[in-house]
Amino acid sequence: MPDAFRQNEPPRLDVTFHDYLVPRADPGVYTVHAEHLLKEADGTRVDTDPLPAAEQKFEVRAARFTLHETSVHAYYPPAGTSGRYDAVLPHITLDRAILPWERSLTGVRSRARAPWVALLVFREGELPDDPAAAGDTVLRTVAELIKPTEQDVIGPSNLRGITSGIAASKCATIDVPREVFRRVAPYQEEMYYLAHVRDVVRPVLGAQGEVLTEGKYAVVTANRFPREAGRYTAHLVSLEGYEAQLEPGAPGTHRALRLVSLSSWSFTTDLTHALDIPDMLQHLVEPSWSGDPEDLALRINPPKGEPADDAERYARARLALGYAPVPFRTLSGELTYAWYRGPATPVTTPDVPGQAGESGHTTADHALIYERENGLFDVSYATAWTLGRTIALADPDYSAQITRARRELGNRAATLRAMAADPVRARTDPDAGRGLAALHELAADGGRSLAAALTDRADPGPTPRVTGRRRLNRAEGRALLTEERSMSLLRATAERNTGDMPAWLDELGLLRGIPFCYLVPDPRMLPPESMRMFRIDEQWLDAVLAGASDVGMHTSMDRDLDPQLRAVVGRSRRTELRPGAGLLINSELVKAWPDFPLVAKTADGTPIVELRQDRLATNLILYLFRDVPDVIEIREPGQGIHFGIDAGDRINLRSLGGAGNPPLGEDTGASFPAPDHPDTDTVFCTYLRDRPDGGTKDVLRLCGDAGLVSGLAAAFELDDLTPSQFALQMVNSPVLQRLAPKPPAFPEATTATTTGSPR
Repeated sequence: MPDAFRQNEPPRLDVTFHDYLVPRADPGVYTVHAEHLLKEADGTRVDTDPLPAAEQKFEVRAARFTLHETSVHAYYPPAGTSGRYDAVLPHITLDRAILPWERSLTGVRSRARAPWVALLVFREGELPDDPAAAGDTVLRTVAELIKPTEQDVIGPSNLRGITSGIAASKCATIDVPREVFRRVAPYQEEMYYLAHVRDVVRPVLGAQGEVLTEGKYAVVTANRFPREAGRYTAHLVSLEGYEAQLEPGAPGTHRALRLVSLSSWSFTTDLTHALDIPDMLQHLVEPSWSGDPEDLALRINPPKGEPADDAERYARARLALGYAPVPFRTLSGELTYAWYRGPATPVTTPDVPGQAGESGHTTADHALIYERENGLFDVSYATAWTLGRTIALADPDYSAQITRARRELGNRAATLRAMAADPVRARTDPDAGRGLAALHELAADGGRSLAAALTDRADPGPTPRVTGRRRLNRAEGRALLTEERSMSLLRATAERNTGDMPAWLDELGLLRGIPFCYLVPDPRMLPPESMRMFRIDEQWLDAVLAGASDVGMHTSMDRDLDPQLRAVVGRSRRTELRPGAGLLINSELVKAWPDFPLVAKTADGTPIVELRQDRLATNLILYLFRDVPDVIEIREPGQGIHFGIDAGDRINLRSLGGAGNPPLGEDTGASFPAPDHPDTDTVFCTYLRDRPDGGTKDVLRLCGDAGLVSGLAAAFELDDLTPSQFALQMVNSPVLQRLAPKPPAFPEATTATTTGSPR
């Protein structure tokens, strides 16, 4: 158990997007020429013999045909993974933030620099050099890249600065069929929007995928969605020298284009077996059976419809309160059934008369509840008491401590009773060590030495016969133990012997060590892919703690002294650890996410103290909260930052800042396209390029009056977007599901409603 409570509000990521970085000097050979001139103070040149001039040449180099693997910071989707990536735009993150703008393409937009690299995505079977989409390339010389030996393959044209050494060097290449290139390559004006700079100020580690770290990085985004199931490969290619091919309907009779591949990786889109995070999160907070929000409560939900008779009506009422029928054998041997409800209930439990949660018992019979009208037992609290006792006896350290504490208390009480019945021994301080009585006598006699006093006590001579000594009766003995001096001595004894008992009971109060079948007695209460909310039955907790506290109680003396032991232990326990509510989640998402991102809040947004979060099984997680939450949010874990389309095949618009607008980057609550026609007003229906072959459209149309950039700009009443603004809109919003429970009251069942954005 942690020493301090954890406020479970997730940390905020601090990232800034920039449009581009402009290098101070383009790659090439530069000459520095220096001359000496002599001038007067007024600027008049002094004619002298010319001094020799100095000249120095140097070369600025940048990546062109190869890229070292250490320059790549991350890929998304992660290399070699399989998932539902059909709404994701793959991207590559580069450690060298200036790399995409170190070279220039001719003919690009004059008002800003466009990158000279692009990220092209190919499906299996599209590349002759890599039919399996494994990220394979062919190693060729730069000369073979520029001037392919095949007559129907073209390379980059008009490349300057190619020396013989560069021409002989090796590079990774791919041959892209002309029709495939025309279909997937960005147009010249579109490349401007497909790269930006990411400045990470405060990173947050993700559960998987890219791990954000502090610094500046270049990000190059693809323009193609891997919409169809299958294997894909992404290549970061140089488009320097291919400007003529970056226009719609570019002419040419060539069969393929030979491109240099600076980096590549592969991944798989799985539309059937992969986790569909938006759907699964939505299903968690939606009622799973009948559409009734009551189905989110931890109970067995009977079939809908009117009950057939009073017996069915009674059974339904019991199930609605969170009970489950369990086998039960009476003391007479009759086998029947009883009702059981664990500590997690769908309702606020009323106070039950009786002694279910009181200590001082040796059996669980005191905690049984009998329904005379129906002839059935409620074994909930009796089971809790027995369970607490069993768990305590199974722990050798705890059982030894509480047994020793009871024994020491019994010994001290026996001593106090004996002294009360013996006037001579009554003078002895029970807290004093051996020989201290001699000091009292020494002080009383005044002149004797300590040695003489001790000698007399060692050989006191014949002991006078005491007559008339009697034993205290039970009433007198109990009265003696209630005196202030006796209680003080008993408390001191208990404090010396309780040890770790308070901390052990605190752990049990958080339901640690409770078998899952006692929390959820019937699997129908928590089916697969479901979330169930509950309140804590405090009387059940009291009963299980009482069972553990009653260990070692065998005599009437143990029972009389139990209040002293219980009071000392109670003062040392942490009352702030007592839970008030919780929830259980049974989902594949629990297995997929190492840190399940759930936040419980009050109505005003204040986080609720989380007392416990435990994975009870691979797919099962338990949360306990100190108070009953008003809002519960489940957010998709951060996986770095990736780009694509949000739920409903739309884009959740993010604020661009400015006066009167939400802070930069915050969700505006609007989506694009506006959902006027849900089936047709989507990104995939409106902003993808047409395919001449009639196949699935999967490449974004960015520019032009009917382009996505123009549409997004119009949504913000702008003429155009910058690359950073476009990247901000294309950031995939983490999926968010919000649940707002209504305050329950007994005997009405808990009600809950789902609210909020699917993202």
